[in-house]
Amino acid sequence: MASNGNMKSANQTYHSFVGLMKWGTIASVAVAALVVLLIAT
Repeated sequence: MASNGNMKSANQTYHSFVGLMKWGTIASVAVAALVVLLIAT
């Protein structure tokens, strides 16, 4: 089983990764919507 210090580090890394994925998804959707609007005009 992982030690307490390793679990804290793993949780911090996991939360950072999830946050990055969340904002990356939002940014990708925004850029895709902008491209669709530009192509449609």
